[in-house]
Amino acid sequence: MNKTLRISFALRNTYRVNSILYALKQIPLVKRLLPDTLYQVRGLKVFANVLSVLWEIISAFLGKLVYLAVMVFGAGMLYTTAPREQVFLHLLVLLTILGAFVNTFMFNPSKDKYYAMILMRMDAKDYTLVNYGYAILKVLAGFLPFCILLGTAAGVPLWICLLIPFFVAGLKMTVAAFSLWDYEKHGTIRNENGLDRLVWAAVAILLALAYGLPAFGIVLPVPVCVGFMALCILSGAASVRRILAFGRYRELYQQVLAGSVNQMDAAKQRSLEASQKFISADAGITSRKKGFEYLNDLFIKRHKKILWKASQSVAIVCVVLIIAVLTAFQFLPEFKEKTNELLMVFLPYFVFIMYAINRGTGFTRALFMNCDHSLLTYPFYKQPKMVLKLFGIRLREIIKINLLPAAVIGAGLALLLWASGGTDNPVNYAVLFISIICMSIFFSVHYLMIYYLLQPYNAATEMKNATYQIVLTATYLVCFYMMRLRMPTLVFGLLTIIFCVLYCVVACILVYRLAPKTFRLRN
Repeated sequence: MNKTLRISFALRNTYRVNSILYALKQIPLVKRLLPDTLYQVRGLKVFANVLSVLWEIISAFLGKLVYLAVMVFGAGMLYTTAPREQVFLHLLVLLTILGAFVNTFMFNPSKDKYYAMILMRMDAKDYTLVNYGYAILKVLAGFLPFCILLGTAAGVPLWICLLIPFFVAGLKMTVAAFSLWDYEKHGTIRNENGLDRLVWAAVAILLALAYGLPAFGIVLPVPVCVGFMALCILSGAASVRRILAFGRYRELYQQVLAGSVNQMDAAKQRSLEASQKFISADAGITSRKKGFEYLNDLFIKRHKKILWKASQSVAIVCVVLIIAVLTAFQFLPEFKEKTNELLMVFLPYFVFIMYAINRGTGFTRALFMNCDHSLLTYPFYKQPKMVLKLFGIRLREIIKINLLPAAVIGAGLALLLWASGGTDNPVNYAVLFISIICMSIFFSVHYLMIYYLLQPYNAATEMKNATYQIVLTATYLVCFYMMRLRMPTLVFGLLTIIFCVLYCVVACILVYRLAPKTFRLRN
């Protein structure tokens, strides 16, 4: 067992370290400082190992903290129709039942299991038991401090808080043991990456019961929750014998892992087929334009459903919402006053809204999947003049696509400001409209620029650029932070307009200088 534990840790750590080193090599400013023999540098490997160990420790606690703080404790604070401790236990019990079936830790077809049991031919039973036992210990260690902290804060007695980690672990082991029994009796194979419709239906029902019932003042009584928790702890202890005695782990995982590979291939094929359904195959589609303008015109016409349909739908929804608010003004005078106050300080919130409705990522993905994926294999397509010319054409098109909902939102906000009482400074109307337009242009430029500078896909349409993911994540975090910012509309609007103009200039310069070298297929 000790040997299996060491090998499994070494295998997982090696995979994670190599992933970290690969990600470092993808960062433009960092990769120049790193040697070509990156994987042989001891100092960097030590650094990556430290990050890997830190992540292992953080992963044992951070996920549990976020889960309890947001989905149980935080959500429970929204209900005032029942005692907080009852709501806390009600949410915890139902969500734990859901999680036990969706994530047992045993039937997740991960890469480390494939490497260990299929490629390295390790003893499947030893490997499974060691890693499953480690996962259960992480559950106990990760849940215990936060159950005590958040549970007692919600008014749950300490002795019940101490039971919760063992309840979670016990229920997971019970479900795992039942799944092993089901495999022996009926040949049923569980795969957590390929849940069937029945499980998804159960997930939807449990979520509805968990968050819907407390809104009507209906929650599970504390004695029922505690009794169920105790029953799960006892059944989990009894399930240990079934898990230890099961002797067909290799046979089971050969089917689970093989099925996972087939499912991933099938998922890729379904994704490709689904995207092709929205591409017009009408041979009559043509254009009178020439060169890249002809290529772009055909692309836009054939992908009209993908590129324009979402923008049109968002614009229609925005029109309906604006009409609904205008109607509400006629019946709720206090709502009119509150809306006016919000419009004068709430403009930063719309940064996140414009980020959410922008079609930049969908546009660039469609470009690669159905155009650049093939054309980047031709040398002429990567010539500097060609790259820059096509960038300008595409930038014009994505701006046009995103401007439709942006114009509706900008004009709608100005109209709502006027209808809710107006403002002493008429410039605010223009700033509201123009700043929303500038936000839309910013995201259009931003996504197309990072696509050209960090082109993340390889010939198999797989994303292979960690920097691209980092930039997308950073963009999301900045936009999310903007929702918490409050600033006068005039000040924030003017700053937004200035920033957008400067960013567009800088982006075009970067693309002009770097895109001819960076716009290529990934290895």
